[in-house]
Amino acid sequence: MDFTSLREKYPTFIYHDYKISEDETTIKLTFDFEIVGLEHFAPTFTLKKRTDQMFGNYQQVDDAAFYLGMVELISYWKITCSPLVIIACHALDDYQIAWFKKLYFKGLGEFFYVNGIDTEMTTFMNIKADAQRINNLKTYDLSVKGNIICVGGGKDSFVTLDLLSEEYEDNHALVINKVQSALHSAIKAGYDNDKLINPQRTLDPRMLELNKQGFLNGHTPFSAMVAFASYFIALIYQKQYICLSNEASANESTIKGEDVNHQYSKSYEFELDFKNFVERYLDPKITYFSLLRCMSEMQITRYFAKLKAYHTTFKSCNVGSKQEIWCNNCAKCLFVYIMLSAHLNDKELDDIFHEDLLQKESLLKIFDELCGIDENKPFECVGTRDEVNTAICLAIKKRQDIPLLYRHYMESPNYVIYKDKDDYANFYNPQHMIPDHFLQILKAKGAIA
Repeated sequence: MDFTSLREKYPTFIYHDYKISEDETTIKLTFDFEIVGLEHFAPTFTLKKRTDQMFGNYQQVDDAAFYLGMVELISYWKITCSPLVIIACHALDDYQIAWFKKLYFKGLGEFFYVNGIDTEMTTFMNIKADAQRINNLKTYDLSVKGNIICVGGGKDSFVTLDLLSEEYEDNHALVINKVQSALHSAIKAGYDNDKLINPQRTLDPRMLELNKQGFLNGHTPFSAMVAFASYFIALIYQKQYICLSNEASANESTIKGEDVNHQYSKSYEFELDFKNFVERYLDPKITYFSLLRCMSEMQITRYFAKLKAYHTTFKSCNVGSKQEIWCNNCAKCLFVYIMLSAHLNDKELDDIFHEDLLQKESLLKIFDELCGIDENKPFECVGTRDEVNTAICLAIKKRQDIPLLYRHYMESPNYVIYKDKDDYANFYNPQHMIPDHFLQILKAKGAIA
């Protein structure tokens, strides 16, 4: 089913409503979306509370719930890419409409690219939102303290957890849904029971069925959902900081020469946009930032290489996350293997992956994409081309027996360019929003100079 015909057949998408229901232990959000003439959807987001306080009658909580729905809707809109989106449950001003259109358009860059969709930000969607809600909601007198640390289960999460370990008493770890690798990573770092926040987000099965039938499908800006969900949770848990583990390399485009970034909603651009949005429309007492934004993948991996206790627990592979394994056949597995090979020996790598990925000829194409021999990177959360090349050359210097993929690399022009180059020994990315208190922690822990 193609973009143009679907838009003609299903021209209207409606965000009808959002509902907050709660009891003494749980608060649940239910969203009501419709592709007119095709299907209704009712995804949910359920959070266990830490007190029996009721939150649904506060303006900030109500607004945060609505905005989370504005991000959730993109997963359902993309089924038909309806040109008109009607927001029937809340007003939006011109700034907000432009803000969400930018998020949708850039966050769907990979979706458009993979599906061969040629469209523009000005024409891909028209948002109509002039509904006024009359209510008697109270203002939440928010008192905040401590950190929410978002945990995905990979090495970056463990670096952040370790860096903030001295603030443990005021920390909570956040894992959305029952992703076993992420849950076990949080527990390994000491975050279980009341220290672990584990909300459940459901996808409407009717969307999954339409995907099977051949309607449009593809990557959506998941990290933008995490941003709004973690903000909602910070309101309920009264936390001051939401700490992400996104690094400088998340800013690099996946498709060379084009503005198509698999990691757009992990980028500094989105982080800055989200900060501005919170300051204008939500409570700015809550601060969302990435602790590792000033660091490179090289520095993060070097730091993680010293955290030996976590080497057999962490899992960065999205393919194998549900089974809590490394699939050893994807771009993410190979990328992490390459980065760690600059700091760990072959025995240590085998203890983690149980296979030598650098001897697998089947990974040759992915290898070329990662290091820039093929100019387009894989659509995965991986580091920059420069970082990968630097790690490869450092790994080659450490080894007497050179594995297959590195022998292939030594025959490329990249090896000549990078073999004596290391721009990451004292790397520092000034484009970040890390509060001074946290910068001092990074310096004290030796993560940055």
